[in-house]
Amino acid sequence: MSAGPSTALYDIPGPRTLRRHRLYGVVTTVVLLALLALLLRLLFDSGQFTATKWNPFTYQGIQDLLLRGLANTLKAFALAAVLSLALGALLACGRLSEHRPVRLAATVVVEFFRAMPVLVMIFFIFVALKVQPLPALVAGLALYNGSVLAEVFRTGIHAVERGQGEAAYALGMRKTQVMTHVLVPQAVRAMLPTIVSQLVVALKDTSLGYLITYEEFLHAGKLIASNLDYDLPFIPVVMVISPIYIGMCMLLSWLAHWLAGRQRRNPRTEAVGAAPAAPGTLLPGGQ
Repeated sequence: MSAGPSTALYDIPGPRTLRRHRLYGVVTTVVLLALLALLLRLLFDSGQFTATKWNPFTYQGIQDLLLRGLANTLKAFALAAVLSLALGALLACGRLSEHRPVRLAATVVVEFFRAMPVLVMIFFIFVALKVQPLPALVAGLALYNGSVLAEVFRTGIHAVERGQGEAAYALGMRKTQVMTHVLVPQAVRAMLPTIVSQLVVALKDTSLGYLITYEEFLHAGKLIASNLDYDLPFIPVVMVISPIYIGMCMLLSWLAHWLAGRQRRNPRTEAVGAAPAAPGTLLPGGQ
């Protein structure tokens, strides 16, 4: 039996354990700093920080090219995200339908586009259907991510306690009211991290646009990196573009946390998650 203080789950670390943990932290930090120093030395030795390779970013034309590519990336992502969410919701409704033909058709669509590689869909739409680069990219991303989100929505709805829906039906609510006022508000909080993760995937997949000549952010970076006049500044381009992609993904994560906070403060969600209503009491939206 431990002599020191403890909780129901684990013993609180003693002085020796705390010192050992601090030592592990110091050693890990030193190793990471050493690896970072080694990486920087390799980059310096290979001439990646020479003025020739970094000069392109001081020119107005190069800056405009990168900004135009970033704007095109955000445009493609915004369109793909909205369409993916709408398609996912539609297909999820189809998969939750009480009508077998509708449910079967939605299942076939979801499974087909989930199994199809995104790049194959984009190329098929662009080459076979002769669609312009932006619509081809957006359509491919929307079909794939919408199918994945459909399963996320369906699983989130099924994750809500079954008695919630049964109680709402017992109060005389229609299926649309049950979904809107009871199931969806509770499911959203559980689904939100997965939805954001899938949107991050869609954001990163916009880089596939350069393969069909869509002038997005990666395409702009590729043009700069392959420029012989600047001694092929591949590493500098990566060091400029990568933090921007990471920053956009982190911004999406922050937005998810903000939305989750608003959802927790939503009176409708609080009412649904509160104590069961008294017999004969309709939930919000009931008639």
